[in-house]
Amino acid sequence: MPITMNREVFITCAVTGSGSTQDRSPHVPRSPREIANSAIDAAKAGAAIVHCHVRDPETGAPARLPALYREVTDRIRDAEIDVVLNLTAGMGGDITFGPCEAPFPVNEAGTDMIGASERMVHIAECLPEIATLDCGSMNFAEADYVMVNTPGMLRAMGSMMTSLGVKPEIEAFDTGHLWFAKELVREGTLDQQALVQLCMGVPWGAPNDLNTFMAMVNNVPQDWHWSAFSLGRDQLPYAAAAILAGGNVRVGLEDNLHLKKGVLATNAQLVESAVTIAENMGCRIVGPQEVREKLGLVKRAPGSAS
Repeated sequence: MPITMNREVFITCAVTGSGSTQDRSPHVPRSPREIANSAIDAAKAGAAIVHCHVRDPETGAPARLPALYREVTDRIRDAEIDVVLNLTAGMGGDITFGPCEAPFPVNEAGTDMIGASERMVHIAECLPEIATLDCGSMNFAEADYVMVNTPGMLRAMGSMMTSLGVKPEIEAFDTGHLWFAKELVREGTLDQQALVQLCMGVPWGAPNDLNTFMAMVNNVPQDWHWSAFSLGRDQLPYAAAAILAGGNVRVGLEDNLHLKKGVLATNAQLVESAVTIAENMGCRIVGPQEVREKLGLVKRAPGSAS
């Protein structure tokens, strides 16, 4: 497929994530107030979309309490600046097995497996424009941990998102995830003109070399919208790569803590860097309302579903 550069670019800021990055940078937000304020600062810097997880405000550990998501949502919705809200629905699909000679019983401390409806409680309550749908299971870097998203679970969660009027952002960590996403669209679980986030360089998904990246890009239907990111020092170079390949950009502290070697970043600084890259390439940065029009999103108040 010939490369067609995208000259109308929207930027997503992944604000905090669920990893252990809170112990490696003081800029990683923990409390709902900190997460919302960091998201608002990212919007002021040029992010059209903010992608939010929540954390235990005391420990920084990943959390999924609906009240934490609701506080983040309310604070962002009450801000003076507009931004598209994207909440994760990825929590609650974690299994950490026992050692390889005795995988069962599982390690309870690292296991958090719940049903589809429970994974969607905060989405139904907060009604973000977008919610993430991790479109497959995957081994992560840890020896015995598996991110679990079965076809049945994804069909159930995808159907709930569609019924709620919340657009799924398909998180694709490998080409097979895109294959299944296309099946979800074909069978009507997800709407046409889907939204995809290509997640590159996450162990042990698709590596972030450019050949693999273009294989991922070439598996995205032409009428879909997509963004891409990579981790660590490759995050900002991938902003340029995604634009050149026809996509949009994701940056943020979920995926990278540094502005440059030895310099810890804030979310706003990473967004500002992505804006500079895009504008230096001759691109126009697309704002939140134009993103809603492009992606068919509806901004609603929390708890307003009929």
